[in-house]
Amino acid sequence: MSNQETKRDFSTAILERKKSPHRLLVDEAIDDDNSVVALHPETMETLKIFHGDTILIKGKKRRDTICIAVADVNCEEPRIRMNKVVRSNLRVRLGDVVFVHECPDVKYGSRVHILPIDDTIEGITGNLFDAYLQPYFSDAYRPVRKGDLFLVRGGMRSVEFKVIETDPPEYCIVAPDTEIFLEGEPVRREDEERLDEVGYDDVGGVRKQMAQIRELVELPLRHPQLFKSIGVKPPKGILLYGPPGTGKTLIARAVANETGAFFLCINGPEIMSKMAGESEGNLRKAFEEAETNAPSIIFLDEIDSIAPKREKTGGEVERRIVSQLLTLMDGLKSRAHVIVIGATNRPNSIDPALRRFGRFDREIDIGVPDEVGRLEVLHIHTKNMKLAEDVDLEKISKNTHGFVGADLAALEKMDVIDLEDETIDAEILNSMAVTNDHLQSALGTINPSALRETLVEVPNVSWDDVGGLENVKQELQETVQYPVEHPEKFEKFGMSPSKGVLFYGPPGCGKTLLAKAIANECQANFISIKGPELLSMWFGEAEANVRDLFDKARQSAPCVLFFDELDSIATQRGSSVGDAGGAADRVLNQLLTEMDGMNAKKTVFIIGATNRPDIIDPALLRPGRLDQLIYIPLPDEGSRHQIFKACLRKSPVSHHVHLRELAKHTEGFSGADITEIYNPEAMEDDGSYEISEIKAAHFEESMKFARRSVSDADIRKYEAFAHTLQQSRGIGAEFRFSATSAGAAGSDPFSTSATGPDEEALYN
Repeated sequence: MSNQETKRDFSTAILERKKSPHRLLVDEAIDDDNSVVALHPETMETLKIFHGDTILIKGKKRRDTICIAVADVNCEEPRIRMNKVVRSNLRVRLGDVVFVHECPDVKYGSRVHILPIDDTIEGITGNLFDAYLQPYFSDAYRPVRKGDLFLVRGGMRSVEFKVIETDPPEYCIVAPDTEIFLEGEPVRREDEERLDEVGYDDVGGVRKQMAQIRELVELPLRHPQLFKSIGVKPPKGILLYGPPGTGKTLIARAVANETGAFFLCINGPEIMSKMAGESEGNLRKAFEEAETNAPSIIFLDEIDSIAPKREKTGGEVERRIVSQLLTLMDGLKSRAHVIVIGATNRPNSIDPALRRFGRFDREIDIGVPDEVGRLEVLHIHTKNMKLAEDVDLEKISKNTHGFVGADLAALEKMDVIDLEDETIDAEILNSMAVTNDHLQSALGTINPSALRETLVEVPNVSWDDVGGLENVKQELQETVQYPVEHPEKFEKFGMSPSKGVLFYGPPGCGKTLLAKAIANECQANFISIKGPELLSMWFGEAEANVRDLFDKARQSAPCVLFFDELDSIATQRGSSVGDAGGAADRVLNQLLTEMDGMNAKKTVFIIGATNRPDIIDPALLRPGRLDQLIYIPLPDEGSRHQIFKACLRKSPVSHHVHLRELAKHTEGFSGADITEIYNPEAMEDDGSYEISEIKAAHFEESMKFARRSVSDADIRKYEAFAHTLQQSRGIGAEFRFSATSAGAAGSDPFSTSATGPDEEALYN
């Protein structure tokens, strides 16, 4: 039984103990509304509550509040979904039990007195009523309760307010004719919790990981008696690893806030000291403080800086700190209610003694979010922003492959404010809005932080830019696009998608263009590598470059890795005499092992392009590596016509220009030659570039300078190689199942009844 099932059974047992339909478990809200809670329709029917009714919810510490109940079929029974503001007013956390009662006698309020919390309006002047409260209450009929806090999200700033008094007393519904008073000094924050503290609502794109972490951390901290009763030791530590900016520290803080545990953050270098023994003493004090304030969470950020591999570190202090950390984690009492969370983006640099059961029991990969995860992160980061109507967050999430949460947060952009002013008027602040142009301009200046060293892009080349080559396009769609878009069909037939393609053919025929077009059609990242740039003068660094390259590709999956001029690093092994001790051979070996080690769950596709297929090592061309070998020939007449149309589709071409005739007279031209036929220098009319359309005379002038870049001898060489390759690799089209074997075998493809005496001997 999994931890999740155990937790659900335990929570259900709590509810069934009293057999009360009014007891509901608190769950996380999907809609971020301060005055709305969601219940399952059957739960509402049991409680005799209708959609839109006002209900009374009772929490802990004699706290209660009123909210509007809405039906939600996705809400599990018996649960109630409420956002962070409602949970804070009730002093409850996720997984706690609340009591729900119908509240039909709530009256419309005649007067309510509301004041802001002082630390949320620092630096803001002007009319808070017009900027915040009027839009908030005019949006809906909102119930309020005396003493409650609520959060109003403005243009670029959120402000917390407190309900000071209501008429009628205790609680009421604010209607359009209700008088709202905003008079008096702002309320000083005393024991009220900040509503903007990090919680589970503020963590996006890591739903599966958060479920694991909550099972491992929240369950033992909040229900330790469960582990005691079943005799299972609770986990002591969790290691979070992943690229920078994915939310490892944010997750740790959210877990601490939601569980109410004491949170002790230790940044790696801050415990170091120049005095002998003091660094270990600092570490011991931190663990003692955590045990004193249990239940608590110790968060070791950048743990690789204080717990590196002992055999590789040069300092004696680091070795002693690792040993001290090991003994402290072993010395944690099994029921001390202290959990250690470590975070790093270099998990393989940590001492292996830490990475065993009983210390860091579980390692969780906090990876780069997918498209759905990025949309969640964008919604979280923009909930405090006033977005213009033209902002399409779904489109932005599709265009941000490889972006982590920190990169998406950097997309926020503000209008110009007078930097000399010490305060900002509330109405000006509220009138500001983020438009689609702001986000698009920010998108053009931000690169994925985990992939800064490698140029990763989603190309803007489409099939419309590729003229001709229809058969090649079809084959690429089947090989690359279908596995990305329909992985379930490959799983149904038990097939593994192809891992790579090799384009070979004369230069200038569109090999690079095809690679960019298929990456764009799949909406995948595109990493282009020029072969020689992987090589290095230092021993071992070239192989490390290849490893890093594949790591980055896996982080930004789905990704297309394009190796241009593959022959420069994939020549036949043993032929590289005197090239710095066989560096090219070592790079090829590393390339082969990385291609074999790719995980099917990480969609990374490799495309190689070369003009010299005859010198490429055969090991690279076997099935399972570069499965498909596609010959990109010189374009025929129909393809040349399509290339002319693709190149000139955005140009003002005169109707006197006949592209078919141009295609007929460019026999032997490659795609690159055709794009250069229309020379910009021929655009001059009387020494001016100001022309209204491209005329036939311009093309006639350009044809005088047109030239072929591929000779007839080169073409014959490529065609002979393609023919030889097909003959040597293929078994021909003559193979057929014989009628006798098919009849004898029946419908069972694995039947051995049709085998001859020699084959039968193989099975005996």
